[in-house]
Amino acid sequence: MDGVLEPHNGWTFITNHARVLAVIADNQSARIRDIAAHCRLTERAVQKIIADLEQSGYLSHTREGRGNIYRIEAGKVLRHPAEAGLSVASLLSLLVQDEAHRADGPARG
Repeated sequence: MDGVLEPHNGWTFITNHARVLAVIADNQSARIRDIAAHCRLTERAVQKIIADLEQSGYLSHTREGRGNIYRIEAGKVLRHPAEAGLSVASLLSLLVQDEAHRADGPARG
């Protein structure tokens, strides 16, 4: 796969589902290939994650031409009991803020 960086091994703080959702929040018409490259996942893994998110009601899509336009249900509450009451919008606001800071370059401390 061209453009895909080395996969990460070991545990991480952010799940692949959250990463995919954050990329879609940034670009509702993103192609699976582009999402996969950004998240360092295979296209097949991204397809599965999108199916999971759609099945659980966090995401929907409509066909537009040859591509998809995704719609995130920002008001939907996160699934884990420890995050009871937190919405998808809350999660995405943290991830989008992180992306904005990374685009500016490394933090100076």
